[in-house]
Amino acid sequence: MSDLHQRLARGLAAMQLSLSEAQQESLLAYLTLLHKWNRAYNLTAIRDPAEMVARHLLDSLSIAPFLQGERIIDVGSGPGLPGIPLAIIQPQRRFTLLDSNGKKTRFQQQVKLELGLTNLEILGGRAESCAPEQPFDEVVSRAFASLQDMLCWSEGLCAPGGRFLAMKGIYPTDELAALPHAFRLQAAHRLQVPDTDGERHLIVLERAA
Repeated sequence: MSDLHQRLARGLAAMQLSLSEAQQESLLAYLTLLHKWNRAYNLTAIRDPAEMVARHLLDSLSIAPFLQGERIIDVGSGPGLPGIPLAIIQPQRRFTLLDSNGKKTRFQQQVKLELGLTNLEILGGRAESCAPEQPFDEVVSRAFASLQDMLCWSEGLCAPGGRFLAMKGIYPTDELAALPHAFRLQAAHRLQVPDTDGERHLIVLERAA
């Protein structure tokens, strides 16, 4: 077993996530593609594949137990984080990735093709300009600078009664105090991501029905 396999397996065990061998292989295949494309297209500031296991794969998968919806959109997905790792381990859900950067959406399309991710859709564009035929059950992001920006730009993507799941570092006390009236804090989870430093939180906001 390679070092990357060991790191991934150790991290999954610590997070109590049970994945098939095929799912683990797909996660590492995604990581290989990300490392390869990153040398030419600068998709992520993290260069070391070993570091990518924790800070990209395990970090993305840390929110898997909290997903509830059938149709989920990952806004500002970048190179497909957290959407692609989640799509790999939860084939019963449909994930849409949205990003305005063309080289990143081209990379996402290549991953979808090479890994055969039939539950994945790629959209190019900005969140505030996106007009889906049907709103999503949940809007996920780990890229927005503030909760206010996420809600302002992504509100139209979320179904009434749907949820916003924001991946944050330290607990965003000030941002939560300034939430628009149409949203309420449903839950906040302290995320445990092996081999990473600093705090990680998942903030779950509910949109009024």
